[in-house]
Amino acid sequence: MAGAISRLRKRRKLKSEINVVPYIDVMLVLLIIFMVTAPMLTLAVNVDLPKSNARSVESKADPIIVTVDQDGRFFLKLKDAEIQEYSKEELQARLKAFVEQNKDVPVFLGASGETSYQRVVEATDLVAGAGVTKVGLMSKPGGNAR
Repeated sequence: MAGAISRLRKRRKLKSEINVVPYIDVMLVLLIIFMVTAPMLTLAVNVDLPKSNARSVESKADPIIVTVDQDGRFFLKLKDAEIQEYSKEELQARLKAFVEQNKDVPVFLGASGETSYQRVVEATDLVAGAGVTKVGLMSKPGGNAR
């Protein structure tokens, strides 16, 4: 019986190798998780940052121009049409109808320097309420752009 035990001990050697297969599996799972979540992190905040030394923007489509004056009157210029004055409700309805037909058309918002900030915010709300996704603020060239 002593001979049988000594034979078993000779056959059973300790493995001194490290099994890296589970480590590789974990690394691949983490890599996949990071690859899937990385694009979502960059899309979390969708902001078009302004550029310094403003230049005119070239656009394939004719832009829509919404203007608000000091008295809170709203004006709209669609493509080749004349500039017309509209109430808030009419302006939003016209913009919504136009934007539904012409997706991704840029809308430029203009106001004089004397127009209160509240009026500009109202115009921005009207434009956003009409479903416009691309809005730009108009200014005269040669200003103090930073």
